[in-house]
Amino acid sequence: MRYGAALLMAGALAATLAACAAPRRGPPTAVINRVLARAPGAAQPSTIVAAEIAFARAAREQGQWTAFRAFAAPGAVIHTASGPVPIGTFVSGQSDPAEALQREPRAVAISCDGALAVSQGRYRDPDGTVGNFVTVWERQSDGQYRYGFDVAGPDVPQPPPRKPIEDGDIVVTSIDSVLGLVASCPRGGEIPPPPAIPIGEDGKADARLSRDGTLRWRWEQREDGMRYASAEYFYEGRWLIAFEQSLIPTGGQLRAADDRH
Repeated sequence: MRYGAALLMAGALAATLAACAAPRRGPPTAVINRVLARAPGAAQPSTIVAAEIAFARAAREQGQWTAFRAFAAPGAVIHTASGPVPIGTFVSGQSDPAEALQREPRAVAISCDGALAVSQGRYRDPDGTVGNFVTVWERQSDGQYRYGFDVAGPDVPQPPPRKPIEDGDIVVTSIDSVLGLVASCPRGGEIPPPPAIPIGEDGKADARLSRDGTLRWRWEQREDGMRYASAEYFYEGRWLIAFEQSLIPTGGQLRAADDRH
């Protein structure tokens, strides 16, 4: 089976992810604990799902930018429409909006030792704007995960509005699941390096490899204004692309307090 931890108990995660959108309700801790208990080894995608849920809850209950400060790892950066900036610079002088955005992970790639992970998912702003995000999570000395890199942007164009639900309509909701991609651990010998990529101009691109050499993530700020992020992981003797995300320019600098960034 290619996915390692693969789909993480779709029914349980449907309940946990639903907690992100429910106002003033925390994630069902008992359910999360059961998911974690079934995941083998240190590389557990469900721990990143739990971190995402905690992040979303803190944003909802304590304030959006307050949560961004609290969950940042040392040296964390936000990839804005004009390039990466330190989180302290990004949120400096900003007040928490009255309502925080909602975010849900759709996929998680994690290194063999569990020290580095990348999540990719969807978000919705209070005004209904939807888009994608990519977040890099780093395990800290206390075992908690904090983000070191975050990029997000709206769909261009936005999808058409949903049809209003009328009395008598039968509504069938989908079951959310998160794709978990776990890198293979070394089994004697060294892990081959990931495929070579162009270095790029300073300040316009970067690539980072996990300390165990099993996960690589990178970002680019392209000449046309496109922002790009991707994650690759080592699996059963070869490097695979976990996911790629391109964020289309929207014609100007996004308003930090209204759009993601």
